[in-house]
Amino acid sequence: MQSILITICARGGSKGIPRKNIKLIGATHVIGYSIKHAQKFAALMKSKGRAKVYIELSTDDIEIKEIAKLYGLKNNYTRSPELANDTAGKQDVIKDILLYSEKVNQVKYDLILDLDVSAPMRTLDNLVEAYDVINSLPKIDNLFSVSEAKKNPYFNMVEMNSDGTCSLSKTPKEPILSRQNAPKVYEMNASFYYYKRHFFVPEKMYLFAKSTAFELKHDSFDFDHQVDMDFFEYLIVNNKLNFEIE
Repeated sequence: MQSILITICARGGSKGIPRKNIKLIGATHVIGYSIKHAQKFAALMKSKGRAKVYIELSTDDIEIKEIAKLYGLKNNYTRSPELANDTAGKQDVIKDILLYSEKVNQVKYDLILDLDVSAPMRTLDNLVEAYDVINSLPKIDNLFSVSEAKKNPYFNMVEMNSDGTCSLSKTPKEPILSRQNAPKVYEMNASFYYYKRHFFVPEKMYLFAKSTAFELKHDSFDFDHQVDMDFFEYLIVNNKLNFEIE
């Protein structure tokens, strides 16, 4: 049976939308959606005898810890100031709590699943299917969720040249007259990431990892701006989603 660590990372000093991780959307705090997903995934894996799942919260913020407790997530880890600033990389944040959790729980994890708090539009089926994908690919180090891109660099995305003109970001071999005929491209939607344990060694992180993507067939987006949260709240309050979010 595999051992999986689910990381839920939520610092207190979010700049784009202050305190976004603990805002209420519907009857649930933003962080609550990811905690519920983690708990449901852990329960399913246990019931199927597939994996033992541990859930850890990485935060520097006392209020976030207290709200996480409302959803049954408690821990003693506190993220360091060096990993809670604007320049800290997410993978460094994950690695720090990974090492902490392995020491505290006396376990060496097989997989790490990071659920991004500010991109909760995922389903339990998504997490299980992606779990099966990464386990079926021995040469892959990590997997991340994507959505089909709304703009296509072969058709309607351009870059500015030094002479003031612009051109397509990617030059097709032959003219493409409609977006439907352009090569399919994806955008990372930040909802979740799987990592095999060996990803978090110095030689693998960032530089030499072999990645694959898991496409979400439904809408999924990150809360970069207030309008993103407003739209998500509209979908929740008005029952406009065609899948269960909690």
